[in-house]
Amino acid sequence: MQQVEQDPFADIRPYHDNEVAPAIARLIADREFIQAILHYRFPRLSGPFGWLLSPLVRLWLKRRWARLKSVKAVQLQVAGFMDRMIASTTDKVTYSGLEKLDPKQSYLFLSNHRDIAMDPAMVNWCLHQQGFPTVRIAIGDNLLRKACATELMKLNKSFIVKRGAKGPREMLKNLSQLSAYIKHSLASQHSVWIAQREGRAKDGNDQTDPTILKMFYMEGKKQGLTFNEYLQSLNIVPVCISYEYDPCDADKINELWQKKTQGSYQKSEFEDIDAIIKGIVGYKGRVHVAFADPLEAIPDEPEAAAAYIDQQIWQQYRCYPINALAAGSKEPVATDKAIEQWQQRLQSVPAGAQDMMTTLYAAPVVRTQQ
Repeated sequence: MQQVEQDPFADIRPYHDNEVAPAIARLIADREFIQAILHYRFPRLSGPFGWLLSPLVRLWLKRRWARLKSVKAVQLQVAGFMDRMIASTTDKVTYSGLEKLDPKQSYLFLSNHRDIAMDPAMVNWCLHQQGFPTVRIAIGDNLLRKACATELMKLNKSFIVKRGAKGPREMLKNLSQLSAYIKHSLASQHSVWIAQREGRAKDGNDQTDPTILKMFYMEGKKQGLTFNEYLQSLNIVPVCISYEYDPCDADKINELWQKKTQGSYQKSEFEDIDAIIKGIVGYKGRVHVAFADPLEAIPDEPEAAAAYIDQQIWQQYRCYPINALAAGSKEPVATDKAIEQWQQRLQSVPAGAQDMMTTLYAAPVVRTQQ
């Protein structure tokens, strides 16, 4: 009897084509998922008329999603949604650097992190526009507390980063599996997106965590390769995403302010989901996605390599008038609209926290001038 080879990545990898239809069926049957759609789509009706609307939502989803039988079909559906979202929440999305990359090559896109869902979505949209395959997306398991969230993410080529390890041994095992999966993806011609750090840069300071690079290297160490030798083999492309306006800026500052004034901050149960939705539907102004050259001559120490990557990311930053206003700079010249937007943002946080908002928006100007 032939032994079936076990999938070492089964618990973290995205869905395969043959798993798409069952996952969609589970989603449509998921009461919490239907309630979430009703809550965000029809907030006034979802309470008293939820029992009446739920079957209608299920029927609508069945009709709309019945033809989705592959990962590619799901991705095309997402691309259509992205087009509509970009048209309604941005003034323009531009990108640079893709002409230097090869669509037939796999890359490890290491990006600054300002928005939970939009960062990888913007990278994917730009790649799709230029005929590149979309990426596999690293996402923390802290965002997947609900079964329906896991289904949605794994349908959209996301793989899970396990963060809730109960001890050093379990943490080592999780990181080793993650490192191996990233290498496996790249070797099988699947590009990967991962943020340069755990959690968004709430203070505007985009900085690569050397721990991420050490995690990459775990698989290389097993192969007896040096740190920079292995990282070079991963085809790392630093990516800088510049949003003119951050829909979650006031929430980020309020969190930092509470930590400063009260010593701690307690997240509400659905805070991450609310941040995802706010980031998607909120006004972003202009957005630029800059793809740097694949890294060469990577330093052999994780801290030095992280600083080198930061340099590549900050060199690509697109500064907007609101950044100049926050930094007290004259360039780029602020329009009346930018001045109004800036005042609104300052007024959206406590008076004592306005310096934090200033730091958030000034960071790109300050860092690019260093």
